[in-house]
Parts: sequence; structure tokens; C-alpha cells
Amino acid sequence: MLRIFKLSKYSSSLKIVGEVINEKKVELGVAILITFLLLLVSASLMFYIEHEVQPEAFPDMFASLWWAIATLTTIGYGDVYPITGLGKLLSGVIALLGIGLVALPTGVISGAFIEKIMAQRKKKDSLHKTICPHCGKEIVLF
Repeated sequence: MLRIFKLSKYSSSLKIVGEVINEKKVELGVAILITFLLLLVSASLMFYIEHEVQPEAFPDMFASLWWAIATLTTIGYGDVYPITGLGKLLSGVIALLGIGLVALPTGVISGAFIEKIMAQRKKKDSLHKTICPHCGKEIVLF
């Protein structure tokens, strides 16, 4: 187990991911806040829509919150599902928002990761240029 943790010190990719997460912590924090608010709103709405019709499936807010987590993360166990028309409509909207919610932090991290890699390559390429000591221009080698 210790060897696995020691490998992270030497892996440049893991270092870059750590730097990216550190640089984008504000954006990721906003995404987490939006996720939390969406969970609370969707659980509350589903509880008030489905509690009267299915008191055994949505007995309290905690059960509704579990349903919202399973739906937003696109796990969707199928053990609890809405049966009213409005509940089904809300469930579909929440499931679609869950797909977008997963894509939001993924896009932020992957975009920043690509930017970081491109900056490192550009820096590496600039170090390997051959400059003429007399005129200062780059020497193009074929």
C-alpha cells in the first residue's frame, strides 16, 4: 500500500491533476454548491408531489433525498420511482439535470488539464529551440 502512495510523488500526471484541482477549486466549489441545492430542491419537490400517493416510497425527506441522489447521479436503482404524471415529469427533468451536473465538473477539470499539458509542451518546445549565437534567430533543422 505504501508503494502505491509513493508512486504518486513521481507521477507527473497526478501532479498536474492536483494542480488543476487546486487552481479550479472555486469553480468546483460552485458546482458542488449547485449540486447540493439541486438535491435539496428535487427531494423537496418530489416529497410534496409523491408523498400523498406513495407514503411507503416517500415517507420522509430523507427517503426523498436518497431518491434524488440516486436519480441525479444517474444510478437509478428502480426501487423507488414516481407514479404520478407530475412526478414522472419532474423525475425526467431531474435525471437530465443530473447528466449535465456530472458533465460540469468533468468539463472544468478536463479543460484545465488540457491547458496545463499544452502549456508544459509549449514550454518544453521553447527550451529545445536552437538559437544562432551570432544573430539571435532560431535555426530551423530539417
